[in-house]
Amino acid sequence: MSFFSPKLGIDLGTTTVLVFVPKRGIVLNEPSVVAISVEDNRILAIGNEAKEMVGRTPDAIKAYRPMKDGVIADYRVTEAMLRYYIRKALGKWNLFRPEVMVSVPAGVTSTERRAVVEAATKAGARHAYVVKEPILAAIGAGIPIYEARGHMVVDIGGGTTDVAVISLGGIVASTSVKCAGNSLDRSIVDYVKKNHNLAVGDKMAEQIKIRIGSAVPIEDELSMTIKGRDYLTGLPRSVELSSNEIVRAMAKELRTMVGAIKDVLQETPPELASDIIDNGIIMTGGSSQLRNLPELIFRRTGVKAQMAKDPQFCVAKGTGEALKHLDVYKKAITSKR
Repeated sequence: MSFFSPKLGIDLGTTTVLVFVPKRGIVLNEPSVVAISVEDNRILAIGNEAKEMVGRTPDAIKAYRPMKDGVIADYRVTEAMLRYYIRKALGKWNLFRPEVMVSVPAGVTSTERRAVVEAATKAGARHAYVVKEPILAAIGAGIPIYEARGHMVVDIGGGTTDVAVISLGGIVASTSVKCAGNSLDRSIVDYVKKNHNLAVGDKMAEQIKIRIGSAVPIEDELSMTIKGRDYLTGLPRSVELSSNEIVRAMAKELRTMVGAIKDVLQETPPELASDIIDNGIIMTGGSSQLRNLPELIFRRTGVKAQMAKDPQFCVAKGTGEALKHLDVYKKAITSKR
């Protein structure tokens, strides 16, 4: 029967859920947000519809993310979200329960891992495999993970930054810090509050980061006008922000991320370290697209860093590859528990 069972790879992120179906590619790319009615705890909307509601809901509805820092914070809602995405990806005429592979951060505990497997199984998976994100990101970025050479992957998502050195299909040294895209957004919110007395939402902060943010100060600064609520008068007001202000705003968070990379480099055995100097650091994940981040990493560590192709899709593509060759990757995959 297993011949018929469809396969799905799920990149279960703090901010986005991507679903990958072998031969079809990424079929679903939606925010991991769920809107719930406060009175009877009913789920009202999931994904794109729910994200539209963030920061705009009346008191009776709350829109929030059931994943926090890359792990499940609200079990029931995550399960409902997974069920919705699995069903949406397979279409409602599908009779067979799929084999599902889900990504988890490198630093998850076995309890957190079990929670993901259980949620996926309850949501309709026949088998659920859980794989660590850096391995999937490496596969998705086209790194030959089975070589006896060291490769360093830095996967920066919404909730976590995963850093890992991979050799012979396994993780040699790794760390995971709960500081990534969302932390950068929050640091911008705080900065605008402190220096301009203006309240802006997370969505706006994310736009600022994408449009004018940079990891190192730049000469030809970009600028944008933002609108928010003045803390003193309570009225709407707009201010002009420039790139180098945003660099300052995010400095502390970026230091934490670079610190994680340094920690892993310090734990890496010397042979593999020399491979990494030759090969450079491969960067994946949506938040690794911050302007000049490779430059910052090079300045702080002395190791060249480069972005993978389509960094935000690497993990999802990796789940697809790993599903295609399950037998080959079984070793690198912590199986169905």
